[in-house]
Amino acid sequence: MQSALFVGRFQPFHLGHLDVVKKILEKNERVIIVIGSAEKNFLPDNPFTAGERFQLIDEALKEAEIPAEKYCIIPVRNVNNYALWVNHINCYVPPYTHLFTGSKIVKACYEGKYTEIIQLKRVLKISATKVREAILKNKGWEKLVPPAVARLLKTWNAQTRLRDIKETMDYTKYNNEY
Repeated sequence: MQSALFVGRFQPFHLGHLDVVKKILEKNERVIIVIGSAEKNFLPDNPFTAGERFQLIDEALKEAEIPAEKYCIIPVRNVNNYALWVNHINCYVPPYTHLFTGSKIVKACYEGKYTEIIQLKRVLKISATKVREAILKNKGWEKLVPPAVARLLKTWNAQTRLRDIKETMDYTKYNNEY
């Protein structure tokens, strides 16, 4: 079975991610989606838990009518040592023949390994940073994510979470009492 690896933090999963998954499945039988930095949550750049990110991805793919046998989602903790990172990922995932990434650092980590690297070019000009900023401002973020993701983020009151995280980080960053 020809499988491809797609690694991201998915904070949150957006239409650009969904577009990549669809493109991967045009040429591969299965996509292995690695939720990177799975241990990070309730931080400005990583507001959602690994379980929440798993749910966002799974619901978006179901809504897009991508059969469950075409993908697997695997949360993986980060290793803060890039020389060990690829081997660490490989301990958690099934075999794959291709790596799809838009990240220069991920590409650099995999160069020279047995995997074919397909460097992604952003077709949809969406980033999770842009989505989080739009959620904070409550300005048009719903059009940047699949409808299933928008529903879940509203249910979880993502705007309040992002605001509370930002305010907490801004406060504690400059206050040595904590």
